[in-house]
Amino acid sequence: MNDPSQDGEKKIIIDEDWKSQVEREREELKAEPEADADPAVNPDEATGLPPASFLLLATTLATQAMAGLGQLPDPIENKPIVNLQLAQHYIDMLSVLEEKTKGNLTDEEQEMLGSVLYQLRSVYIAVDRDANKPDEA
Repeated sequence: MNDPSQDGEKKIIIDEDWKSQVEREREELKAEPEADADPAVNPDEATGLPPASFLLLATTLATQAMAGLGQLPDPIENKPIVNLQLAQHYIDMLSVLEEKTKGNLTDEEQEMLGSVLYQLRSVYIAVDRDANKPDEA
């Protein structure tokens, strides 16, 4: 019988040391904490979604308010559409969020929420004023 090494064929040798090393590595991996398993900490890379957070929630609501204020183009019409009732609804939602989380937010979260609400209210007043301005003929 021919020796496979003489035929140019490589031979894979698996010994007991290699098997025991692989088994040890598997056990070590099982023992490590699974931080990657929590989707709130690390998003599913397949979806590309960011991790859930208070700042993301507040930003999402603020973005909806900005769209209602005509500050972002409508995805269907591809132009800004003012809907003051919708904008007021999202501003109110952010206000409720601010009230219900008072004393439970980090300094960064509280500052961001207060700043966003101030800016949205200011834009709301300006857009409302423009919408109710008498037409100049």
